Amino acid sequence: MSRLVTAFLLLILSTAPATAAAQGSPPLIRYGKWLLAAGAIGFNLMAAESHQKADDAFDTLENLCFDDFDRCDLGPDGTYLNPRTEALYQTSLHYDRETRTWLIVGETALVASAGMFVWELARHTEKPDNIPFEPEVRSLKGGTGIGLRFAW
Repeated sequence: MSRLVTAFLLLILSTAPATAAAQGSPPLIRYGKWLLAAGAIGFNLMAAESHQKADDAFDTLENLCFDDFDRCDLGPDGTYLNPRTEALYQTSLHYDRETRTWLIVGETALVASAGMFVWELARHTEKPDNIPFEPEVRSLKGGTGIGLRFAW
């Protein structure tokens, strides 16, 4: 799966300059929106990987407890008395916190990227001179006219 994700990210980053060059935006917006979009994908993939590690640690903890209930006795302070069980629980908590951090960073990058896309689309820009024909829709007395306008 990581090869597919890498290919997808390369596709996004390789088409970004061509798309951005056609638009008249500042370079920060032109390239930044694509980098943030790729970053959002990457950060969320890292969150998924970290979440899987947390699940693996917790599954191992559950299996230990189901095999021998004495391994999961809790002390008066709420920690596991068995050091291995406590270590697995702390590992699970560590990866859960890491997952939360990656998700927050990834979603922030996604929101920033979406904001840049919206900002760029909302700006009024001049039409380029190199469009050979342009679709046209007109309101007529008896209906709507659809056609093409050719520049000579």
